[in-house]
Amino acid sequence: MRALFIVDPLERLALAGDTSYALMLACAARGWSVWTCELRHLALAHDDAIADAAPTIVTSATTPADAFQLEARSTHRLAEFDVVLMRKDPPVDVEYLHATWILEHARGKAVLVNDPRGLRELNEHLAVLRFPDITPPTIVTRSIEQVRAFQRAHGGTIVVKPVDGYGGLGIFVVRDGDPNASSIIETATCAGTRWTIAQRYLPEIVRGDKRIILVDGEPIGALLRVPASNEARGNLHVGGRAVKSSLDERDRAIVARVAPVLREHGQILVGLDVIGGMLTELNITSPTGVRQLSRLDDRDCAAPIVDCFERMARALRGH
Repeated sequence: MRALFIVDPLERLALAGDTSYALMLACAARGWSVWTCELRHLALAHDDAIADAAPTIVTSATTPADAFQLEARSTHRLAEFDVVLMRKDPPVDVEYLHATWILEHARGKAVLVNDPRGLRELNEHLAVLRFPDITPPTIVTRSIEQVRAFQRAHGGTIVVKPVDGYGGLGIFVVRDGDPNASSIIETATCAGTRWTIAQRYLPEIVRGDKRIILVDGEPIGALLRVPASNEARGNLHVGGRAVKSSLDERDRAIVARVAPVLREHGQILVGLDVIGGMLTELNITSPTGVRQLSRLDDRDCAAPIVDCFERMARALRGH
């Protein structure tokens, strides 16, 4: 098997918590040929998606300099790879959008993780609103007045976040009586010129934001991301603490509700964020948590993910 990872520069990966690295190690352990490239290395040769990719020897280490050994780059059709993993971190900007159009030309020629059409169609914050019965009350607006009215209607405390946000950036808790509340709302909406998400505040966040990792719609495990003191976000890279967890009946109901839509859109590796039994976000661009889950559960949680990739690749090739 040959796997191509489209990633950020390898030297920037934070290996201790990087899911792409976990998947590379799992592929290498199976004897797969691991290749890497960046978005800038993608191109089209007429109707064929190609990449200037480097064979990459991956070993267990603590720093990228020790973990990765790159051989000479060469140009290859994406169809030459069994699995192509789009693991570029957000933002989903114009460059990212252009890359998904290039990846379209590899459809049916390799397993695409995740499908580029789904990456465009399912905004990570807005896609949850396809499931209004399992999401907290939410509005998406440019109107400062509508945000303030929503705040009044939902007990005086809400969360505002950018439609195109990622990694916890731009997320604010807005509380009635906070002297900064008006300024936060004005900033979030860019003075009424940018769509902003306003969502009812879920006080259960203090106990943790549950990340459920799915592969082809099936959960492989869950962990809680517990915010640091004086912090409203559970994101691990801003100080959130990973805590062992499991799926309860409500979580499984959420998975069952969401999985068919994810499969329909070709989203194979997904992270669901659940707070207080409510779905708040779908993570499809480069979902994280596999390394933390592996440490908490004392098992290789990347293994079943790569098993799934292999099954899909063999089915695609007719093996």
